Amino acid sequence: MTPKQKLHQLKEESNRRQLRSFSKPLKRQIVLDIETKVTTIAEVSREYSVTRNSIYKWIYSYSKNRKKGVRTVIEDESISTKLEALKGKIKELESIIGQKQMKIDFQEKMIEFAEKEYSVDIKKNLVPNARMVLGRTIPIENQNVCVVWYLEYE
Repeated sequence: MTPKQKLHQLKEESNRRQLRSFSKPLKRQIVLDIETKVTTIAEVSREYSVTRNSIYKWIYSYSKNRKKGVRTVIEDESISTKLEALKGKIKELESIIGQKQMKIDFQEKMIEFAEKEYSVDIKKNLVPNARMVLGRTIPIENQNVCVVWYLEYE
């Protein structure tokens, strides 16, 4: 027999599948082991020389939880802890926003009070990159907003 013929014969032998059958109790036990995470599908596939597709068929046939066409979503514990951490961060940021809003409201009341008390229109003079000096505006470089107003007393 030539080497090519031997190779061809080996390929044919490997392509032939052995017809084996597993008992229903064994299949149920394997499915139970997979569901309780005693073993994995890959381990069962290697141990019994069975395709993963066959194992999934067993799972669909003998599982109480998994049925074909029903998608099961498993949430990792780390996802739930991340979610709780993010919810905590949201509460913290909402609290900070509330404090900032109170500060803004207080400052607006102070501006209103100063406008009434000193008869100066402060809001009108809030010009970006400028300040008021003796009634004139002078640009200030490298600053977003700078409002400085002077009250002269005699």
